Amino acid sequence: MPALYTLTQLQDAAEALHEGGVLAYPTEAVFGLGCDPHNRAAFERIFTLKQRPATQGVLLIAADFAQIERYVDMAEVPAGVLAQVRASWPGPFTWVFPRSAEVPDWVAGTHPGIALRVSGHAPAAALCRAFGGALVSTSANIHGKPPARDLETVIGYFGEGLDGIVDAPLGGAAQPTTIRDALTGAIIRT
Repeated sequence: MPALYTLTQLQDAAEALHEGGVLAYPTEAVFGLGCDPHNRAAFERIFTLKQRPATQGVLLIAADFAQIERYVDMAEVPAGVLAQVRASWPGPFTWVFPRSAEVPDWVAGTHPGIALRVSGHAPAAALCRAFGGALVSTSANIHGKPPARDLETVIGYFGEGLDGIVDAPLGGAAQPTTIRDALTGAIIRT
């Protein structure tokens, strides 16, 4: 059984992430799998666990805009667009931005942009604050199966393959967040 971290043990969870760990944690609607986006070995473990092609890329979540600003090619984002996106955060809104050179290639997969969210879900945001930066966020499921909405399902899918699970409630959303293109507003995933 992977380690269980309560909300009072998030520093321990963050330490596991800094050491290359892969954790499951609650988000707005489902459990997510996360790791340090700059640790390629941890990132590849997530895709092995999910049995998903790494070319699909993932999104990054953060506690505040400062944690993700470095990943955005700010020269390509009009001030009005940035203001509109920032007004939606923190919240269950994921936006795809033109990516900066700071985004590891493996995180974006074959996509030219990077999907980012400043989470309004307190446990996910607290994990990002404890870690000190943005985290990979991809649904906790085997590719093609429903995302996990409880600890039992997370453990059933991944068991000892995980280094830990943040044991906290999900948010109240019924579905994973909508993903939109920040520049055009086009919906990429509902």
